Amino acid sequence: MATSRRDLLKLGSLATASLMLSPKSVAAWAPSARYPDPRIIAVDDSFRRYMLSSAKVEQIATGNRWAEGPVWFGDMRMLLWSDIPNNAIMRWNEVTGETDVFRHPANYTNGHARDRQGRLISCEHDTRRITRTEFDGTIRVLADSFDGKPLNSPNDIVVKSDGSVWFTDPPFGIAGFYEGHQATPQLPQNVYRLDPESRKLEVVLGDVKGPNGLCFSPDEKTLFVVESRATPNRLILAWDVVNNTLQNKRVHIDCGNGTADGIACDVDGNLWCGWGTGTEELDGVRVFNPQGKHIGTIQLPERCANLCFGGEQRNRLFMASSTSIYSLYVNTQGAKLI
Repeated sequence: MATSRRDLLKLGSLATASLMLSPKSVAAWAPSARYPDPRIIAVDDSFRRYMLSSAKVEQIATGNRWAEGPVWFGDMRMLLWSDIPNNAIMRWNEVTGETDVFRHPANYTNGHARDRQGRLISCEHDTRRITRTEFDGTIRVLADSFDGKPLNSPNDIVVKSDGSVWFTDPPFGIAGFYEGHQATPQLPQNVYRLDPESRKLEVVLGDVKGPNGLCFSPDEKTLFVVESRATPNRLILAWDVVNNTLQNKRVHIDCGNGTADGIACDVDGNLWCGWGTGTEELDGVRVFNPQGKHIGTIQLPERCANLCFGGEQRNRLFMASSTSIYSLYVNTQGAKLI
């Protein structure tokens, strides 16, 4: 008999070994002693409406090797994310504030999402596949090949409101042994769509250099994809979504001397982007309005790889940043599936 989604809370103890977090935090990290937090910067006055005067950046977990792919489970008040080199999926409990191991080994997972039924959808580097975790803990393979050839190393993933699964597939996870196992790519660096009914996998984009983070606009009429190997600068590209095809390619944001990674939209269509190059002035999150203008910055002591909205009202930003997870309450909400 199938179990409820709340039984996912128990899966960590069933699937984990003795992986331990380091007790050490990032050097010199401490929350701001002042309100408003000086780490939250309105580059443009329009960003001030999204700032809460008494909200601070909080470090809620640390000790990872490389935190990635956060996903929020509101019905269980928990955050899951990948610690890729440690081959683990980690879990933070909002009620207790405790962090533990949800799954280990985890096939060097990277990005995660939830489907319309609330199940965990994951990108696995090591097995080069997309999987779904059922409520009873069973792991089901959704896609592992295209045109008879293995996928490269699925990186980031989103689920559209029609149930289709969209993901990027660069070769980053098979470039060496740190994020999985070294292998030779057999497919181009595509962006795929998996149909929820036919289970057919199709290429929706094949002309992106190093496709990385991706997300839809709140009305799902635009798809944004980070082109992480564009030269001379990283780009965030945009396409119109027309009957599940992509048209009218354009540069939405030129990242300049920064590097965008994971991205997410809020209900107003602002793009919140994991950012950084390992330098103090660039590490953190940058926020761009729907026209692509830089309006806000959240400074962090580490490069932010990916982020998501969560919390009871979807107004808490969770930022997976190198060795740590940070959070910040904001005066907006993450875009909701329509």
